[in-house]
Amino acid sequence: MLRENINDLIALAAVAEERSFTRAAARLNVSQSALSHTIKGLEQRLGLRLLTRTTRSVAPTLEGEDLLATLNPCFEMIEARLKALNDARDQPTGTVRIVAVEYAIDSILWPKLSPVLKQYPAVNVEFVMDYGYTDLASSQCDAGVRYGEQVSEGMISMRIGPEERMICVGAPEYFEAAGTPQVPHDLAEHRCINLRLSTHGALYAWEFEDKDGNEIRVKVSGQTCFNTINPVMRAAVDGHGLALIPERLAAEHLASGALQTCLDDYCPYFPGFHLYYPSRQRPSSAFEVVLEALRERG
Repeated sequence: MLRENINDLIALAAVAEERSFTRAAARLNVSQSALSHTIKGLEQRLGLRLLTRTTRSVAPTLEGEDLLATLNPCFEMIEARLKALNDARDQPTGTVRIVAVEYAIDSILWPKLSPVLKQYPAVNVEFVMDYGYTDLASSQCDAGVRYGEQVSEGMISMRIGPEERMICVGAPEYFEAAGTPQVPHDLAEHRCINLRLSTHGALYAWEFEDKDGNEIRVKVSGQTCFNTINPVMRAAVDGHGLALIPERLAAEHLASGALQTCLDDYCPYFPGFHLYYPSRQRPSSAFEVVLEALRERG
């Protein structure tokens, strides 16, 4: 019954609001006679008199007022929702899930996306912290963040951060007590703070490079081990051993003197963080906003 009467109910609301068949007909873009016929048909089907007509004005009857009290809030809600949908058509909307290590979230993703989220309130971003090489499909993530050389084949890769360098650091008190390693293999004689990778549970082998570009990988040991990088740095600041951490992460502690470096000549720069996502993926409007915000300039 509602489907049959919806247009007639809209007509009734227009006449009641305008208090005139003439003005309501103009508003609905129909003839006055057609509008009068519509209202009469509605009244006949309901078996109720909905409008009182005089030569000077039109007003709802008690039954008409009762019906309009229900109709008008519903029409207003529908109108507001349609307007919101129309407005959203030109506004990016949707959710983007990104998997990344904590350091990437803190240093790259959040600083770049925080202002964007304020600008686009319909764009949602979910950050998934993982130190493993997460499969995007199985984790239901739209994109991931890795260092440039670690991006898998078949993925679109986009640089989102500057070049990085992993540096070997320790607290001054540690160097005073244990001395300073001169070459990477000296680390076997030092207490080191390990990072355990979640992908296969193995300890991260520290990577260095000699002056000829040859890779040096050293497995280290010590009393402490973590599976995220920030606690590794805190343990180094507290004097529990040497740590291999991103230079930008350690910048504040290096400036204050809480940490000092060693083996600088063996710590090369390498490609920084890249965002990767499947080439077959059709970017949503929200994903396009995220891509543009994260793109590294220069």
